[in-house]
Amino acid sequence: MEFKDYYKILGVAEAASADDIKKAYRKLARKYHPDVSKEKDAEVKFKEVGEAYEVLKDPEKRAEYDQLKRMGAYGEDGRFRPPPDWESASHFNGGGFTEADARHFSDFFESIFGRGGSAHRTYKQGHQQSFRMRGEDVHAKIALFLEEAFHGCEKQVQVQVPEIDEYGLVGHRSKSLNVKIPAGMGPGQHVRLRGQGAAGFGGAENGDLFLEVELAPHPVYSVDGKDIYLTLPISPWEAALGATVTAPTLNGKVNVKVPKGASSGQKLRLKGRGLPGNPAGDQIIVLQVTLPKSHSVDAEALYKELAEKEKSYNPRSKLGV
Repeated sequence: MEFKDYYKILGVAEAASADDIKKAYRKLARKYHPDVSKEKDAEVKFKEVGEAYEVLKDPEKRAEYDQLKRMGAYGEDGRFRPPPDWESASHFNGGGFTEADARHFSDFFESIFGRGGSAHRTYKQGHQQSFRMRGEDVHAKIALFLEEAFHGCEKQVQVQVPEIDEYGLVGHRSKSLNVKIPAGMGPGQHVRLRGQGAAGFGGAENGDLFLEVELAPHPVYSVDGKDIYLTLPISPWEAALGATVTAPTLNGKVNVKVPKGASSGQKLRLKGRGLPGNPAGDQIIVLQVTLPKSHSVDAEALYKELAEKEKSYNPRSKLGV
């Protein structure tokens, strides 16, 4: 069957107050009352308005309806179907302000609340129980420094968790939690906190809280998956002759062997020096040949001598110049 949007029928927002819902119903009931209305399909619309108000005026019915609306209980054909073990805890026992007649209500209403108090759906085992629904999962983000992600840490986070108030309105409350971040968490990964999401309905279990890791920009390192990248400056003579130089890692300094004839952009891999894990990532060192901003007279003389000795070398030969 087709899902009925009761809020749309009454022309109110999902966060509308009980007074707003009542005013909207009264206005539309007068507009479509069959005894006075000249509107096309007035009787049909009058029944729809009455049905919508019968649900939304009752905090318990409204809360159940909102849960189903958010859950999206649809079959493969896109038609609405309540869960197979569904049972309303707010059974229909005849209208109140609407003077509603159960015979006027749709199959959609009956599938949720039943007719004339016969709302129970019986399980295969033959017993009945009130409506229960697991709480929604909540998703949020947590920002970490790279050092925190590498070593692991404990952080305090504030998250907004949805909850339903006594009037059936969905609001949010702030929740403060101390979260342990395991070592090796990379960007886009999630920390799952069981039971810290939205509260369950009818005594069902709470949803979970999923915290997605974001890394703050680092002045020295960058991250790609589990690998950590570092641009390491080296001198022209270290590049030309080869050398052993010191490089930083997040787990301390290490000695790195620069091969003879190294050039800018060349990469060296430090196995297992990236973010911890199974397997751990690597640290990728990108070499960058750099020159002093100024040279001594003797150093310039040596460069001139080198230029003369290596004048047959053209670094732009591949460009055809």
